[in-house]
Amino acid sequence: MAHSSTSNTPEYTVSELSHALKLTVERAYDRVRVRGELGRVVVARSGHVYLDMKDEKAVIDGVIWKSGAASLGFRLEEGLEVVAEGRLSTFPGRSKYQIIIERIEPAGEGALMALLEARKKALTAEGLFNPDRKKAPPFLPQVIGVVTSPTGAVIRDILHRLNDRFPRRVLLWPVLVQGDHAAEQIAHAIEGFNALTPCGPVPVPDVLIVARGGGAIEDLWAFNEEIVVRAAAQSRIPLISAVGHETDMTLIDHASDRRAPTPTAAAEMAVPVRRELIERITIINARLMTTLRRNLDRKEVDLKAASRGLPRHTALLNERVQVLDFVSSRLGQSARIGVERKQARLQALTLQIRPVRLKRDFDRKVHRFDATGARLRQVCLRALSSMEYSLKGLDARLETLSHKSALKRGFALVRDAEGRLVRRGAVLNEGQAVSLIFDDGELRAVIKGKGAITRSELSPQRPIMTEPISRSHKPDSSSEQGDLF
Repeated sequence: MAHSSTSNTPEYTVSELSHALKLTVERAYDRVRVRGELGRVVVARSGHVYLDMKDEKAVIDGVIWKSGAASLGFRLEEGLEVVAEGRLSTFPGRSKYQIIIERIEPAGEGALMALLEARKKALTAEGLFNPDRKKAPPFLPQVIGVVTSPTGAVIRDILHRLNDRFPRRVLLWPVLVQGDHAAEQIAHAIEGFNALTPCGPVPVPDVLIVARGGGAIEDLWAFNEEIVVRAAAQSRIPLISAVGHETDMTLIDHASDRRAPTPTAAAEMAVPVRRELIERITIINARLMTTLRRNLDRKEVDLKAASRGLPRHTALLNERVQVLDFVSSRLGQSARIGVERKQARLQALTLQIRPVRLKRDFDRKVHRFDATGARLRQVCLRALSSMEYSLKGLDARLETLSHKSALKRGFALVRDAEGRLVRRGAVLNEGQAVSLIFDDGELRAVIKGKGAITRSELSPQRPIMTEPISRSHKPDSSSEQGDLF
């Protein structure tokens, strides 16, 4: 049995009641003019503008349709005091009333904006916003300190962007980003990071990021407080501010060392892209190797050109041997002539002296002769020692210029079947027989092909060398030296 109501009050559906309220409001306030300060201003994709108008005690929603928004002669900004004219209506879907604005014009600077401008002028006069105070963030910080809310999307966006670009260690100092105590917590976090000791248990960040998402000017007001601005200006650690969206501007942005339009942009500003750095290093390394190869090729050409101007070692040695022979022959002849001259003079003097003085003079002459012979011997020894030293130097130089020194260092000479020296691999053909001359002997080989030898080609079943050439076929070492180049 259905329950019947005994009340005479009419019954409405929700839609009927919402529609009745909408008609009542629109009839009672068909045309209104409202003065207030703009809070939230949002331009939708449809082109409509949704905003809040407020004063000290109340807030009312407002909407400007796309047709009216296109004809605005100024930009709607938060904190701007305006006078709006239109009609009052309701939005049944949310049970809210709103003013449909048909005409809007500025009414003067809002109270918050006036306070913000006055504070900005005072802090500017103190020099807190001086560009000379700003510090450049490090190119690649090891530790990044972040001051923001631990539960919002801001910290996730920063960590995600850092991980994409160049993963770094992040220290989060959780704070309130709006409300009564937000300014004190933000300033304390900045000062706390700067108070860390380099050798302490918590590392000192190389750069700080103070971040918050977008919002109305009241939501961002903590970053306009003087305590926060002074903490940012006095920070020894380079500080990047990322408060609100790109159009939002707070006083901490003027005091920070860098200002990022969004928290994600702050992460991009803090670290470079690791992939781009690797590509740059790879390109620089390739250029360096190319330059080194060019220099080595140029030095090789210069060395070959200089080697052509060197005289043959045999000519240098023969010339020095000839000088030695000449000096030796002159030395023996001079000694013999000197002795004969002294003997002839001694005999002449012997005939002239008296018998009494003969022995005394003879002894004196013999002493002088012995002294002269000793001096002559010393001169001869010094001359021979000098010539021996020069000869050893020439011999060492000859050994250095000889191709045998290169063979001892692991090089080999290649000769074709006619015994001609092969200087370039391009002149050899597959199947051509060659001789490989090493320091300990000579081997015969057949050219298999060009390119690097694989591991399978070096297996015992596929040797590339044939029988060694006996020592009897080795060219005479006394023959003319081959050209190493």
